[in-house]
Amino acid sequence: MKIIVTGGAGFIGSNFVFYMLKKHPDYQIICVDSLTYAGNLSTLAPVMDNPNFKFVKLDICDREGVYQLFEEEHPDMVVNFAAESHVDRSIENPEVFLQTNILGTAVLMDACRKYGIKRYHQVSTDEVYGDLPLDQPELFFTEETPIHTSSPYSSSKASADLLVLAYERTYGLPVTISRCSNNYGPYHFPEKLIPLMIANALADKPLPVYGEGLNVRDWLYVEDHCKAIDLIIHNGKVGEVYNVGGHNEKTNIEIVKIICQELNKPESLITYVEDRKGHDMRYAIDPTKIHNELGWLPETKFEDGIKKTIKWYLENEKWWKDIISGEYQEYYQKMYENK
Repeated sequence: MKIIVTGGAGFIGSNFVFYMLKKHPDYQIICVDSLTYAGNLSTLAPVMDNPNFKFVKLDICDREGVYQLFEEEHPDMVVNFAAESHVDRSIENPEVFLQTNILGTAVLMDACRKYGIKRYHQVSTDEVYGDLPLDQPELFFTEETPIHTSSPYSSSKASADLLVLAYERTYGLPVTISRCSNNYGPYHFPEKLIPLMIANALADKPLPVYGEGLNVRDWLYVEDHCKAIDLIIHNGKVGEVYNVGGHNEKTNIEIVKIICQELNKPESLITYVEDRKGHDMRYAIDPTKIHNELGWLPETKFEDGIKKTIKWYLENEKWWKDIISGEYQEYYQKMYENK
């Protein structure tokens, strides 16, 4: 089995590469990444010497390059993680998100149509559903929840999802889609909530929290997500959407306080900043469908996952310090220090 994994130098993509090479040691994994700000080649260092792993620097919007890759490799499957993914960045510069997340997806599927494929899998997000009210905790996103987006990022991901389903209906392309809740774990880019708070707390810097920190997210340990995708691409039904949730609902301020406690840092470091435009209040996924059809359930409790995550960041300081020392630092200042 030969699988192209796009966006494989990013957070979830790299964890998926590691998981698949370990779980299926006879599979060939071709990682495609354009190495934008969130793609880090050093992340893939642990597998660079694996004979069943190959890295290709390529933008999924490059139709000629993508077709050439398919011509050479003839993959059995494509798992598309490649996406611009940070909501704040999408508010600052929507066009980049439309380019990669929609047009890049179309290029990949056109290549799948031309050269043949057993499965095209689109990695999506629960953000395509919009948000849920805080005062109705009994409500959850299901696969039937209407799409209702809040940001350029979520709109671009929703557009890609609709395109993927249209390619299945129009061209008979064998597709599946997964929509996950917020992931956390090793190799998470330092602009995201959990790694940002860990890095800042370790440096005794302010911990910037949007609004009052009451926004609720459903946290999913990244390896649990990788297991879900593995099940979907092998056993999921063509044309279906599967929600992948963590059963770990926490407010942002709860997360920050847990990190302070784990690192023995004072909560006085917490600094409340102006809220994000159009900030979704609550995400919560009902993963009943993937459990009933494929037997998947999240295995990692948040209390255990956050400890493992913090331990990883403590043991891999060079990885994230190299990132935050460059261009990211300028972006960070622009987003938080003038609020």
